[in-house]
Amino acid sequence: MDSRRNMLIGIVVGIIIVAASIYATGFTKVLLSPLGSSAEYKSSESATAPDLATGEWINSEPLKLQDLRGRVVLIEFWTFGCYNCRNTLPFVKSWNDRYREKGLTVIGVHSPEFDEERKVESLRREVASLGISYPVVTDNDYQTWKAYDVEAWPTVFLLDKQGRIRWKHVGEGDYDEAERLIQKLLAEKET
Repeated sequence: MDSRRNMLIGIVVGIIIVAASIYATGFTKVLLSPLGSSAEYKSSESATAPDLATGEWINSEPLKLQDLRGRVVLIEFWTFGCYNCRNTLPFVKSWNDRYREKGLTVIGVHSPEFDEERKVESLRREVASLGISYPVVTDNDYQTWKAYDVEAWPTVFLLDKQGRIRWKHVGEGDYDEAERLIQKLLAEKET
């Protein structure tokens, strides 16, 4: 009976120590946070978005962010083998369809995870089969990925009409928030 009691006390003490360590290190925020994170920036806090690195363009001639001033720009970092990216695709395509004529430009930055995804022919085939009509640029060397400090697929950035980053979202979700911000940025006057 004493060995069972001692074992139970040991388990309880171990749980308390682990819980206290998690709480003390702030790891609870990571454990309890939803999958994905968003950040909205006030225009005064926003940095001008980095240029897009040179790559192969699909569905478009090469675009420069400087030339898109006056338009709201949504940049999505994705790769066609990513399950989470495929889950966000219907929303991104819908925003492109609904807001393109109102001043939104959607750009997919394809940063591959696997070797097969590096092949431009494979990407062209996937873009066509997925029904993507907006511009997609290859980022096989991760220059644009690094310039935007991306860490995961998918990551979405919204740029205002002056080319400043106003919102970032990592992962799936927050689609209503993204659409609200697209509408807000489209309604802002150019300064």
